[in-house]
Amino acid sequence: MRYKLTFITGAVVGYVLGARAGRERYEQLSKAAQRVAQNPAVRNTAETAVQQGRSAAAKAADSVTARFGDKIPASLADRVRALRNGNAPEDDWGTSNT
Repeated sequence: MRYKLTFITGAVVGYVLGARAGRERYEQLSKAAQRVAQNPAVRNTAETAVQQGRSAAAKAADSVTARFGDKIPASLADRVRALRNGNAPEDDWGTSNT
């Protein structure tokens, strides 16, 4: 009960402070977030993280395939094979060309 009361109190305080800040402050925060997202350093770091994630996923897929090989269901093996060959659709989540 104590945690529920703490959560509700925090939500109410956040709502009141947000309502007092108004639309102008929201617009300022939105523009600041867009500037950060458009920053080349941030974009390069995000792209590096994506590449490292893909590399780690490929290593994990290799180790799972090597360890379990023929025990993997055919549908999963086909999906892994498609990812390795680059036939999977490109994931552009979090990127913007505008």
